[in-house]
This record gives sequence, structure tokens and C-alpha cells, in this order.
Amino acid sequence: MFGARLWCSAVAEPDFLSSTRAAYDVVARDYAEHFRAELASKPLDRALFAGFAELVRDAGVGAVLDVGCGPGRLTDYLHRLGLMVFGVDLSSEMVAVARRTYPNIRFDVGSMLALDLPDGTLGGVVANYSIIHVPCEQLPEVFAEFYRVLASGGYVLLVFQVGDERLQLTEAFGHPIALNFYRRPPDRVAKLLRQAGLDPRVQMVREPDEGVEKTQQAYLLAYKPERGTQTK
Repeated sequence: MFGARLWCSAVAEPDFLSSTRAAYDVVARDYAEHFRAELASKPLDRALFAGFAELVRDAGVGAVLDVGCGPGRLTDYLHRLGLMVFGVDLSSEMVAVARRTYPNIRFDVGSMLALDLPDGTLGGVVANYSIIHVPCEQLPEVFAEFYRVLASGGYVLLVFQVGDERLQLTEAFGHPIALNFYRRPPDRVAKLLRQAGLDPRVQMVREPDEGVEKTQQAYLLAYKPERGTQTK
């Protein structure tokens, strides 16, 4: 029920999916080790994820998807908070690391543009620094897919860097890569969520952690209204 598929072979895959997959396949093991204990030093992030978990539990409408889960550290944290959660990532190498590290949690290879899930089955979707690789013109498609898989009353939580620019990484952990990522204004992302039918409830920006981050970090929490209600 909670599997996910790769982009259908009958449809030409967007270039950004291919390049993102290739980059993370190359750095998967080094990335996992480097960020293994990241949440331990981020009390505000942990508090936000805990609040999200409480909202989803109270809604009681379905499981949670950690989309772009990488090596699974956040998936595991949400699991330890009592959520029925599974992870999906574009990179098969990232998924392999996650499966080895957290064998009691389900992880699948798949794309956030085409989730292999029935309509209205999830209580929550977390995209923790995973929409940062999606070009601006394709964000509406991503948010429409989040809306589709969420049950009424379900929540989506986005985390991303604040800004208004595209950057490219050509090297990471000693490996040559070609990876685009985008910094975005939170107001613009919130507007796209509303256009997708999702109602933003919390919009928060924090200052960068000194020595670790270069820009402000944004958090957007939105929910799918119950049937018969409308977003404003």
C-alpha cells in the first residue's frame, strides 16, 4: 500500500530528477555519516517535528510520508515520536543506506512527482530540504501531488532555505557532482500551497546556525481542509 514508483518509463523524465538522483547516489554514504547526528544539535527543529507529530496523531487520518528521506534519520525520529511513517527517496543508494540503518522502517525508491499511493490516504507529508532541488515551474505539480495523497485534515511540513536564487554544487564530500538547488521566499511557497488547495497554518523563519548554515531557514506547516471547507 505504501510503496512508491520511479517516474514512469513511458514518460520522459525531467532532467532535474536524473541529475539529483545521480548526485545523491554518489554521495549517499558520506552524506549519511556527515549528517547522522544533525538533529541532536537542533532543538528548535526537533520541537517543530514533535508538534507536527502531535497534530498528525490527533487528526488520526493516516500514515506519514517522509518524502526525500535521504538516509532516513528524520524518518526514524518521527517513528520514535510514535508515528506510522515511511520514507521515499529518488536515490536508490540513499534508500539502501536507510534500509540498512533502520531495518524496522519502510523505505522505497520513488519521485515526489509521481507517488505510488492512493488518493487521500496519508495523515502527513514531510519534505525536509527535499523541495530545494525542484525547479520553480514544477513546484505546483509537487504540491498538487501532496494534496492528492493527503487525507482531509492531514498536514504537510516543508523545510527549506530562504532566498531567491538558484545555485549549483559541483563537488560534495570529495566527489564531483552537478546538483542544482533553490533558495525561495516563504511567502511565494505559501502562495503555491494555497493554490494547490492546502491551507498554511504556520510560517516561521529562523536565523542560520553560525558556522553551519549560510541563510535563514524556513518552515511552512499547512493542512488539507476537511471536505466542505475552503482555504482563505
